[in-house]
Amino acid sequence: MQLALILCVTACTSQSKFFDTLDYKKDWDTIQSGLPAYPQPENLLEFDAGPAANLRYFIDAKSISVDEKRVIRYSMVAQSPQGASNVSYEGLRCETRERKRYATGNNDTRTWVRADISEWQPLERVSQLQAQRELAKFYFCPRGLVVGSSAEAIRALKAGVHPMAIR
Repeated sequence: MQLALILCVTACTSQSKFFDTLDYKKDWDTIQSGLPAYPQPENLLEFDAGPAANLRYFIDAKSISVDEKRVIRYSMVAQSPQGASNVSYEGLRCETRERKRYATGNNDTRTWVRADISEWQPLERVSQLQAQRELAKFYFCPRGLVVGSSAEAIRALKAGVHPMAIR
């Protein structure tokens, strides 16, 4: 009985709440200083967002980072066939298959604007996150593992798939 109680207490205390180092309890000015430069066309790497995608999707190679908590952050550009684009700065957590949007881009001023909703969302529950699901599954989180570096993520994007991903 005592052993079961000790194991339960140990398990409960070892599960710490996840705090996002980029924005946890920080004001926008502080968060903004940690954002990457606005994406430049020469740094964009296109990726396949799946057969249902109506847009073209790109990741800014210069913006990719993997932090100590294994969060992969990147700038993504979604472009319509007519050339209009949406820009966002996001994070992926492979361990929990979640995504978070930190900022959206203002294409006129080429600056970041705080995202209206900035919370971790399960990739599987939001139908609009098809591109992020494909990005996680085939490039950044193959088989549920997280890429070890931005260089590894860039290699996967350039190759069209991570070598550990199953197509």
